Amino acid sequence: MIALQVDAWRAWAPGIDDAAGWAAWAAAPRAIVDNGEQPACDFVPPMQRRRLSRLARIVMHAAWPLCGDDEQLPFVFASRHGETTRTFAMLEEIGREAPLSPTQFGLSVHNAIAGQWSILRGQRGESVALAGEADTFEHAIVEAAALLDDGAPAVIAVVAEEVPAAAYDGWIDDVPFSYTLALRLSHAADGQGWHLSLDANEGAAPVRDFPHALRFVRALHDRATLDHPWKTRRWTWQPTA
Repeated sequence: MIALQVDAWRAWAPGIDDAAGWAAWAAAPRAIVDNGEQPACDFVPPMQRRRLSRLARIVMHAAWPLCGDDEQLPFVFASRHGETTRTFAMLEEIGREAPLSPTQFGLSVHNAIAGQWSILRGQRGESVALAGEADTFEHAIVEAAALLDDGAPAVIAVVAEEVPAAAYDGWIDDVPFSYTLALRLSHAADGQGWHLSLDANEGAAPVRDFPHALRFVRALHDRATLDHPWKTRRWTWQPTA
């Protein structure tokens, strides 16, 4: 069992940005229309900002305020699908026999956003990029817990997905709209902590109503137990206070 404290969190989806908006969504979850909106990220200098993809922008927008300017904190970036939009654009260029941009290629790799975070924030510590299955979120939490056990005072953990190109319809079916959830995590103390446990899944079907990270946003508001079965694994989140 992992015991953690969520010191602060921020989430983003099209049209939902602030705490009041997420409280309203958590009370009455609904499908979100994604028209390609993205945060402005005005806190990033223009020359660096133009290199940020939409996925990178939503990560920076959510995570940036969770880390102080004078803090050096480990960073965990988790995404099941990563930079599908940027990668698909490069595949189209290959199909047209156009030359590939080395910059676009370098920024398409899965750890590019973690690297951009480190550069933009001047972070010199550990950064991790993960890609898993539908329980990528929990694997990110396990990684964050390991970093805390290694002595980090806190960890920034972010899970994010962007709606892929239409060509992926039928292949990627778990990203109904773009979203991100950023958490500042520390060891459980006397506040509102969480226990995360893993057991064998004895046949429970996965829940597919909303992205799992946003189901956790609902749990943050309700302080309710959250169950996440996936294949042979069954993750359970339990509030501790």
